[in-house]
Amino acid sequence: MRKIKSYVLSLIILCFTTLVFASCGESDETVKEEETPKVALSISPLSLMFEADGGVKNFDIKVDEMTTWELSNDASWITITSVSGVGNENVTIQVAANDVTASRTAIITVVAGEKSINVTVNQEAAPEEEYVVEGIPADATQMSSMNSLQVVSDMGIGWNVGNSLEAIGSETAWGNPLITKDLIDAVKAAGFNTVRIPVAWSKFSDTENYTIKTEWMARVQEVVDYVIDNDMYAMLNIHWDGGWMQPTYSKQDEVNKRLTLMWEQIAVNFRDYDYHLLFAGTNEVMVNGDYGTPIKEYYTVQNSFNKTFLNTVRATGGRNAYRYLVIQGFNTNIDHAVNFAVIPEDTVENRMMMEVHYYDPYNFTLNESNDDIWQWGANATDAGATETWANESYVDSQFKKMKTKFVDNNIGVILGEYGAIARTNVEGHKAYRETYINYVTKSALAHDIAPIYWDNGYTGDHAFGLFNRATATVAYPDLIQAMMNTGLSN
Repeated sequence: MRKIKSYVLSLIILCFTTLVFASCGESDETVKEEETPKVALSISPLSLMFEADGGVKNFDIKVDEMTTWELSNDASWITITSVSGVGNENVTIQVAANDVTASRTAIITVVAGEKSINVTVNQEAAPEEEYVVEGIPADATQMSSMNSLQVVSDMGIGWNVGNSLEAIGSETAWGNPLITKDLIDAVKAAGFNTVRIPVAWSKFSDTENYTIKTEWMARVQEVVDYVIDNDMYAMLNIHWDGGWMQPTYSKQDEVNKRLTLMWEQIAVNFRDYDYHLLFAGTNEVMVNGDYGTPIKEYYTVQNSFNKTFLNTVRATGGRNAYRYLVIQGFNTNIDHAVNFAVIPEDTVENRMMMEVHYYDPYNFTLNESNDDIWQWGANATDAGATETWANESYVDSQFKKMKTKFVDNNIGVILGEYGAIARTNVEGHKAYRETYINYVTKSALAHDIAPIYWDNGYTGDHAFGLFNRATATVAYPDLIQAMMNTGLSN
């Protein structure tokens, strides 16, 4: 029994010794992970607001003593005094003036240890540039003592530089080259005394206030100068321009506001020009796609556009107080002008004109979809190729309406557009086209109306062009000759 007890005791001592050494070994070899010290970081304020003019403001960084921090800033319009430091600091930031009409925001990030906080910097937009009318005293110098009827007579036969400055997008967007002085010189040499300049003015530097870009205004003025420098009349208008001039009650206030803002700028820019520059307020105002007789709403609203145009130009003063101004009948249709046009009251006598267009019969003058109707007038030999209406007597009757309604009441009349497309693929059409142009031109002049031919710049089949604009040369000399050989032009 003693041996057994001795053995058990030895075993107990061995186990105890083993446990002690094992425990000691584990204590020596185990390394406790050190905890990363926590950093206290706070920012005040967390956002800063600046006016458009910019300025200087501060924010406080608070950290533990001897703690380093740094900040990041990617905004070029913000300058910061300190981008890193140790301990607490009051940081100064300077914001440059905002010269664009949109607000802007930047984030400054402050990092200390593993903690980061963002400071938001906001700046107001630059104020919209408000266009102010600069009305000046009326100036009658170099504005002629002629009344509108006498000016119409002096204008003679005119020509449209169409599909260029009124092209949506850019002057060359519709396929024509830039208008050159050589082209206008060629127009003058061909016998024309007036150039109608259709313009799309909706190239804005500020869309909310319809501020026209200075470079676009300068380009239009350059073309006007080509004409004026040639001792010709220039007739400047607001053309289709995307069709924003809808004559409905729902659009009336908006359109009149836009007309006012745009014509203020145009009128002031050209205010010093003499009487050879005419302003025409609108072009072919109608509800998109509706070519029928206008309802009362449509022509009432369109009449308000004429009044807005007239009053706006006159209010700019200077020579604009005496400038010859051109208003339009509804959709420039002769019957609508006679039946529905209301002549707005003017501040000066005998300086207003009415504009209409003439493209009858449509199938002969404009219809590109087929060439079935290619003859016109008393000399037509094929009844199947001729319309049964809109012949010589119809032309005369339409123009007589304009003379009775307007000319005889001391309101000059402008035939702002007329013409007939070329049908180069139809043998014999050339002679009928020349006959048509000759007669319409002659009848207009006989009724004291200034005819201005529509030229869209293209000279191929189904086009209106009289000149090759790229080379500034005449493309249809016989047609121009037919126009000039009326015995009635200046």
